[in-house]
Amino acid sequence: MSYLNNFIIIDDDKLNNKLCKTILEKTYPDSNIVDFTDPVKGLEYVSDKFSDPKSDEYAILLLDIMMPVMNAWDFLEKFDRQLEIVKKRVKIYILSSSIDSLDMKKAQENKYVEYYLIKPLTKESIKLIVHVLNRKISE
Repeated sequence: MSYLNNFIIIDDDKLNNKLCKTILEKTYPDSNIVDFTDPVKGLEYVSDKFSDPKSDEYAILLLDIMMPVMNAWDFLEKFDRQLEIVKKRVKIYILSSSIDSLDMKKAQENKYVEYYLIKPLTKESIKLIVHVLNRKISE
């Protein structure tokens, strides 16, 4: 069990997704990285991929706030309806350019959001996230 193997990026900005993928590939070259510009498709992927009780895969999901079809808050509301096994295996981090304190507070109050990151993703921030999560699952 490790959070090093799977990363999911959900952001309508293709350039940001490419940047995140590049950073993740350089930091964790053997990882599986998928990205979605459509949060609905991203949620479907999460639901399908992490609902198998025979699997022991975990993932870190980097979620943008402002997206046209479904924003982060809508996504999190739908994520709440997922199977418990999915909610346990997928750890969500907001990755946003918003420095609005209301967004940060709303993220902090959401039980599925681990932390709020300001874009751009850095090698240091992703290493810290993975380290903390892997310590939690090994305890």
